[in-house]
Amino acid sequence: MTNVGMIGLGVMGLAMSQNLMLSGFTVHGYDIDDTRKNLFKFAKGSVTDSVQELTEKSDVLITSLPSAQALVTVCHSLAETGPRKLTVIETSTLPIKEKLAARRILSPAQLVLLDCPLSGTGSQAQTKDLVVYGSGPIAAYKKVRRILEGFSRNQFYLGAFGNGMKLKLIANYLVAIHNAATAEALVLAERANLNLELVLAAIGDSAGQSRMWQVRGPRMAASDYSPMMSMHLWQKDMGIISEFVADTGAPSPVFDQARALYALAYQAGYGDSDSSVIHRFLKSIPNASFPVTPEV
Repeated sequence: MTNVGMIGLGVMGLAMSQNLMLSGFTVHGYDIDDTRKNLFKFAKGSVTDSVQELTEKSDVLITSLPSAQALVTVCHSLAETGPRKLTVIETSTLPIKEKLAARRILSPAQLVLLDCPLSGTGSQAQTKDLVVYGSGPIAAYKKVRRILEGFSRNQFYLGAFGNGMKLKLIANYLVAIHNAATAEALVLAERANLNLELVLAAIGDSAGQSRMWQVRGPRMAASDYSPMMSMHLWQKDMGIISEFVADTGAPSPVFDQARALYALAYQAGYGDSDSSVIHRFLKSIPNASFPVTPEV
């Protein structure tokens, strides 16, 4: 399996493709956006003009898509190419019910869908600092394990199809909380007149550190809110997580407050910025009185 087909050449898809090529795979790519295809071509990828052409050239397919509608459209295109025993590694963050619907579309065409969402940001994808949460048929998963290793630092097989997304949503649940906590703590440190470089180093070596402190803390301190994960996409993810939490009936008071904070920042016009922009939003609040919690 040396030929990999990447459907979706956004920030994540492009970064995964580059790491797969560095790992020795030939990567064929497809995207509806010509700009993304040009970036992929510049990265030495093999651009295809259609899903059908991509399928013909590939041993395994990977999808990295922005919406459920995009996944449905792609799956119909794949199913129309005719029966062929291919494995499709679905890496997008989408509701489980949408991935189940995609599997139903692909199954008659002998296409096996794996649910393999990723933990990590766009910048982490560039450095191969991703974790794969794999789920679906174990035989298919074992066959593509080497490909997963080509763009990630660790992989977990979680059993039945959909378990990958469940764990991904729990991971993002924690990311939302830890990112908000990092922003609050840095604003507190700044108002306490502490040196932020020392704060980052000291907390980073303490029991209070987190992955978000490591990844987004320095960017917040530098007022760098360029999007690794835009607030537009983050709001989409917050909605998916909230639906998942509601379905389980689990209590979520801390997450609910964090989600309200993101919603306030989003409503303040920060949609194009990274989710770390809540740091800037909190800095703009003049005193300890927090705004009224919005409907989310």
